[in-house]
Amino acid sequence: MSVPAAAPSSRLVVLGWGNDARGDDGLGPALLARIAGLDLAHVAAIEDFQLQIEHALDLDGADLVLFIDASVAASAPFAFTEIGPRDDTAHSTHALTPEAVLDVFVRVLGREPPPAFVLAMRGEAFELGTGLGAAAAEGLEAAWVFVRRLLEVPDANVWRKAAATSVLR
Repeated sequence: MSVPAAAPSSRLVVLGWGNDARGDDGLGPALLARIAGLDLAHVAAIEDFQLQIEHALDLDGADLVLFIDASVAASAPFAFTEIGPRDDTAHSTHALTPEAVLDVFVRVLGREPPPAFVLAMRGEAFELGTGLGAAAAEGLEAAWVFVRRLLEVPDANVWRKAAATSVLR
């Protein structure tokens, strides 16, 4: 008789953003929908059109954070990096970077945020009224395989190794 694996005890918050009506900008919501569809008790999946200061409060109580978005600057099919707080809200508190959300967390809650990572999927076409392009759709599949492995091991040290090597072992 096999014993079922124990559920991870770490609470993971995944924030995915973008606009699926703007071509490859829909990569974040598309990947987040797949994550939410797994219905994992330790994962809170949060979708929005863009990051805002209020998202800092969504991180309270999390052990690990994953930000998911499309990016024209990411290498194909995706880039996975660890990030930290950085104050870059000088121009606006509307449409923040993940680093700015972490900075708001520090300023509002008075403590360091949980370890945080960004999965940036390469996007090329962001025109209104279009769907995902072929290259973005392929990248989404590669990111899905990678993220499913991340979700199985919600451990910051394992994720750091994956960010350093671009491979999750």
